[in-house]
Amino acid sequence: MTARRTSHEAPSTVPAPGRRPARPEPAGATGATGNTTDSGSTTPAPLSTTLCRAPGQFAALAADWRALHRGCRAATPFQSHSWLYSWWLSYGTPGRLRIVLVRRAGRLVAAAPLMLAYRPLPVLVPLGGPLSDFCDVLLDDSCAGPAAEALAAGLYRAARGALVDLREVRPGAAAERLYAAWPGPRRRRDDSVCLELPGVPMDGLLGRLAGDRARRVRAKLRKLDALGIEERSVPAGEVPVAIHRMLHLHRLQWQGRGVTPEHLRPRFAAHLVRATREMVGSGEAVLTEYRMAGRVMAADLLLMSADLAGGYLYGADPELRERKADITTMLMRHDARRTAGTGRRALSLLRGTEPYKQHWRPVPVTNQRMLLSRRALAPALRLYAAQVAGRALAAGLARERPAPLRGLRARRRTRRAKGAAGP
Repeated sequence: MTARRTSHEAPSTVPAPGRRPARPEPAGATGATGNTTDSGSTTPAPLSTTLCRAPGQFAALAADWRALHRGCRAATPFQSHSWLYSWWLSYGTPGRLRIVLVRRAGRLVAAAPLMLAYRPLPVLVPLGGPLSDFCDVLLDDSCAGPAAEALAAGLYRAARGALVDLREVRPGAAAERLYAAWPGPRRRRDDSVCLELPGVPMDGLLGRLAGDRARRVRAKLRKLDALGIEERSVPAGEVPVAIHRMLHLHRLQWQGRGVTPEHLRPRFAAHLVRATREMVGSGEAVLTEYRMAGRVMAADLLLMSADLAGGYLYGADPELRERKADITTMLMRHDARRTAGTGRRALSLLRGTEPYKQHWRPVPVTNQRMLLSRRALAPALRLYAAQVAGRALAAGLARERPAPLRGLRARRRTRRAKGAAGP
């Protein structure tokens, strides 16, 4: 579908963060690329840049955004309009929305979905926050080079007195083109490590394992089959009930073991219901329930992009473990089959290097953190980058020495308890 400019997106100057312009004006971010041919054809239409700051405008972009998302092969489900707009409704701060848009002849060809934060300096950060395992911008593959340059120029103006902090950027992401085209100071740092497996069925994954380990997994698969566990894909119309059921199972599975608090909050449930319902309908997500004797015992959410599938969240009844069912193996068999069957290149285990993921011999893939600023803010960028590096170093040391730290805390608690008890 050919995109149309609406009155919601009149070209405008990019205001300073936190300040709304008095009236829309031409952005001036235009350009053209291409060569005139011998037949006299003209160059492609120029690119125009606008800034979206109103949630209503963001909502109205749904159709154009979906077309751009489909045209950007590097995009992940976390850049879909369904995911980002739903996230904004649950987590956005009024007045902080900053989405830079680039169009050619009315068609949306680039977008940078951002919001303004204070850390304590003003910083433009991606929508989706910590709930999104990958963050990125969108570039239409048919004109990715010119679109990246126009997006960089528009974002440079939009930043004004703010830094730009793009976290969790996958290798090969569209944001790499934005980074290359950035006209000001920039820094790149390592971010979270994700683990990936090839997009092959379970037999292919078993072939990657050592003999003893592969035999143990096959025994677990036979046990699952003996329990008579059946899989069922949830249709879009049943997603709300199924999501709440999955979150209930998620709470049960983590009871007494330190569940992520955000996963239990109503705003997370509302976000997941909205986003998943649309994404299941569009083929960007698969919600699967696992039943035993007609009863839902587990559920998991698999997100899908052009090249990648990733297991986002699951919940399982503790009774499955009591029956000696290996839940990880059950989910892995389903997700591997779905990934291979739809031609995806890889199955991502998303962020984190937990031991249960390492059993499958995945390949580590390190996300990048891209820090950008205007030239006038180069000193602030250096300071911010140093703080980022310092926090990363501290986090790394804590991960490398968890046992001594736990022992130290335990000894302190014991001393405090003895002191409180008295002689």
